[in-house]
Amino acid sequence: MPSRRADPVTVEVVELIGDVVARYHTEYEHVAASHQLTGAQARVLNLLAMEPLPMRRIAQKLRCEPSNVTGIVDRLETRGLVERRPDPADRRVKLAAPTEEGLRTADRLRESLDFAREPLAGLSAQERTALRDLLKRMLA
Repeated sequence: MPSRRADPVTVEVVELIGDVVARYHTEYEHVAASHQLTGAQARVLNLLAMEPLPMRRIAQKLRCEPSNVTGIVDRLETRGLVERRPDPADRRVKLAAPTEEGLRTADRLRESLDFAREPLAGLSAQERTALRDLLKRMLA
């Protein structure tokens, strides 16, 4: 049976992707803590800043259990960063949505994340577009 060893470039790319992910998560946790949030709370808040979502959809996006999301949203709601409201399309469904303070906090979180912004700034617009397109293709 022939060996299915990855070529050296593939091995290096996989390692580099792992390094990027690890550095991103480390910085994300640090930035979240500077706003008295856990990394999970910051991720939920950033998701909701893009659009209000039902708990089940948040759980799908974060790849976690809906019960975990409920606890995270409860804590964000206690801090006045998130509120629950009925979904206009289906009033039986509750959406989690950021408050004005939640939106401001999400903006401050994004502004604080320098890890990706600084290295990406060193790439041309064409290179950033190519990188984006390659990452989308990898995830498709």
